Amino acid sequence: MKKTSEKKSGLKFFGIGKMLPFLKKYRRMMVLMVLFGIGGSVIDIGTPLLQRYALNHFVGQGTLDTLLPFILLYVFVILFTAVTNYFSALYSLWLEVRLGKDLRNAAFEHIQTLSFSYFNQNSVGYIHARVMSDTSRIGALFSWTIIDSVWQGAYVIGAIVAMLVVNARLALLVLLILPLLVVLFSIFQKKLVRINREIREINSKITGNFNEGITGAKTVKTLVIEDKIEKDFRAETGNMLRRSVYASHLRGMFAVTMNFASSLALAIVLWRGGYIARSEIGTFSMFMSYAQGMMEPIRWLVDAFSDFVTTQVNIERLTKLLETKPAVNDTKEVMELYGDSFEPKKENWEPITGDIEFKDVSFKYPDGDEYILEHFNLKIPFGTNVAIVGETGAGKSTLANLICRFYEPTEGSVLIDGRDARERSQLWLHSAIGYVLQTPHLFSGTVRENLLYANPDATDEQIARALELVSADEVVAKLEKGLETDVGEGGDMLSTGEKQLISFARAILADPRILVLDEATASVDTITEQKIQNAIDTIITGRTSIVIAHRLSTVRNADIILVVKDGKIIEQGRHDELLAAHGHYYRLYTRQYEDEATSAFLSKK
Repeated sequence: MKKTSEKKSGLKFFGIGKMLPFLKKYRRMMVLMVLFGIGGSVIDIGTPLLQRYALNHFVGQGTLDTLLPFILLYVFVILFTAVTNYFSALYSLWLEVRLGKDLRNAAFEHIQTLSFSYFNQNSVGYIHARVMSDTSRIGALFSWTIIDSVWQGAYVIGAIVAMLVVNARLALLVLLILPLLVVLFSIFQKKLVRINREIREINSKITGNFNEGITGAKTVKTLVIEDKIEKDFRAETGNMLRRSVYASHLRGMFAVTMNFASSLALAIVLWRGGYIARSEIGTFSMFMSYAQGMMEPIRWLVDAFSDFVTTQVNIERLTKLLETKPAVNDTKEVMELYGDSFEPKKENWEPITGDIEFKDVSFKYPDGDEYILEHFNLKIPFGTNVAIVGETGAGKSTLANLICRFYEPTEGSVLIDGRDARERSQLWLHSAIGYVLQTPHLFSGTVRENLLYANPDATDEQIARALELVSADEVVAKLEKGLETDVGEGGDMLSTGEKQLISFARAILADPRILVLDEATASVDTITEQKIQNAIDTIITGRTSIVIAHRLSTVRNADIILVVKDGKIIEQGRHDELLAAHGHYYRLYTRQYEDEATSAFLSKK
């Protein structure tokens, strides 16, 4: 029972236990890798024994009677060493790349299941470091570090056994250094874990700053803040340098101390081995070879222990990501019936009509204390055009996020076609929603590939119709290769307005029952806005539409307008009703109308 608990403790200490699900499929590969490693170390252990025999027999006794068998055996040893080294390296490489691939796939797949709140709370650099850097270090640990540890450890154990068999007294004197090694390891490991955890966190910040410096290059240049960005980046890298140097000092002190302990073994052999050399020069040579040969494996094992300790941080960070639960979850029963995002059971999906109802909904964000909605009730029948308006930062997107189930009500429920949205899968709902963001995003690839994300089976006629509805056909016509034009990373080879039109057409191509426009016309010019507005009147027919708008002129025909202020709905009604009430909507509308009239007058002058 004690051994079992110790084993579990060891697995937990190095974080190996959390990686076992990923390692199980490579058991055969790891066994072969270890066996070849042990085979190589056995040969290395046997080499000093061959030297002992050669010196004692051929030199000490002055006979060559077994020279030919000895030569053949030595040639076999050389060939066997080459074979074991080749296959142990081959399996180590295979394990590293395959385990790294599995870890990255698992991390990326899990990220797809996480809710919006996770991405709001964690930077791109923070997440990127876990998916790329941490997985690489873990892959290297369970391949090269393990195989080298097996080789070095087997060599040390084999050398100890060989010395005990040949001369137990001298071997025991050499082994006096082992307790010293244990004490040193226990002293240094806690400090190394702590400092390396700090270093990895700093590295995440550096990755995040680097990412922001690239993605925000245009903003940096227009604000002329290159010096500030560089100063901040240098501050982080300077902090990284200081902590890394401190970690190097710790590792250096550890290595130097261990080298001193290892050197004691050689000193003991030189001290006591002289008596042996007078009668058995081969035995003395063997002890010298083992004492010197053990120094490098022991020193390497120290570094391996250090790698195990420091990679604990990477394992902790990756497993923390993999163990993060999405804020919005489908129940087990729902997933069994409807499937999940990666294995949907579409044959069980009911058709979506598009009726939406807020039933006694109260909501506050996961990291917030104040309720945004309290006991809110609203019925949105299929085909209704709902507009949500308010000042910037008023919280207009909250209702849309609840409808799309990006967040779930703290209390109450959101009904889709008369049933609580939580009774069906997220993918079932999302498949019926077309969402156009204020800040458009296109994926790397061509215009056609971006459109087909919405409907992989769309025909050229359907694509042309969707483009025409939002006047995006004019954009495509100007492009050198038309639909086959590469849009660049994030669509950066197109203007913001062009990206918005393409993303608008992509949403339409999905033929959604529920259409959400999150200030979708905010990034386009007035002429393009009018074209889209004309298209919206046609597009929303036969759909339930949620229009989040800053420009109130675009929502005058809405069936119901919800006015949001400080995260709460303070007014609701039709355009004429809200104007007649002379409330907040009236003030917003008249102020915006006056600003637009003033701008138009000044432009004429």
